[in-house]
Amino acid sequence: MTKQSTNHIMMLEPVDFHENPQTRDTNAYQHTDKKSESDINAQAVKEFRAFRDTLVDHGVVVTTVKGQKGCPDDIFCNNIVSTHDQRRMVIYPMLAENRAKERRADILDVIRKSYTDVMDFSAHRQHGKALESTGALCMDRVNKIAYMSRSARSDEDLARLWCKTMGYTLIPFDTKHKGKSVYHTDVMMWIGTNVAGICPEVVADKSVIQSLRKHHEVIEFSADQMEAFCGNALEVIGTEGHRMLVMSSAGAKTLTSAQKKFLGQHFKTIIEADIPTIEYYGGGSARCMLLELF
Repeated sequence: MTKQSTNHIMMLEPVDFHENPQTRDTNAYQHTDKKSESDINAQAVKEFRAFRDTLVDHGVVVTTVKGQKGCPDDIFCNNIVSTHDQRRMVIYPMLAENRAKERRADILDVIRKSYTDVMDFSAHRQHGKALESTGALCMDRVNKIAYMSRSARSDEDLARLWCKTMGYTLIPFDTKHKGKSVYHTDVMMWIGTNVAGICPEVVADKSVIQSLRKHHEVIEFSADQMEAFCGNALEVIGTEGHRMLVMSSAGAKTLTSAQKKFLGQHFKTIIEADIPTIEYYGGGSARCMLLELF
């Protein structure tokens, strides 16, 4: 039986985290300053470990691997691979050169031990196409629907090929915030078992929200909340099978009392990750750091 969420997560501890100049053009949420890269990485490691330990304390199984030099964004390990039921895994093409290097053979070999059906889309990068896994494709796994914000990191033709192969229906749409497309769909949307979240302000085609409502209750959040990474959230399974929602402390702080009450009806708790350094320099948040293992 297909599940929307899992209790097993892979995370990658950074060794060279800092603002990535190769992703700056597409990511409106990353920042740079004169702070040394070694200091930035040291603080990111502290935030990473505290986040990982919080997940474990809530009953989530976490497999941790180490990052590598020359890959400042490899902390966002959900972008290189996705796993699925029926022991299937998919490997993806990345837009930036230093992100393509994140597809390390040692990591992929470890994951392959649990998955017998492996599909590799990474060669499409040679033709200028990128599709950055669950960052690009927000998956309604139960109903086999993939939502995708069109961007340089989300090639629509490749997404259609992925959907044909995986038996999904693709719902692509345009977004705009701060003068750019939202670089990853998982910045402005998340999907859980019974509820989904979306930022309508950045979506031109409101039929996307109607599609979500066919299978889920929907919580809407503002563009300001999205910029605080309220939308970069993930449902996980913890102790005694409880469903929980993971998001950053910055995102959680923007939730209104009505939104908190609504989420409390669907989730045992909200697991908060205090990751300001990672968010500021990386332009990504809690969900980006979590590779689901089904």
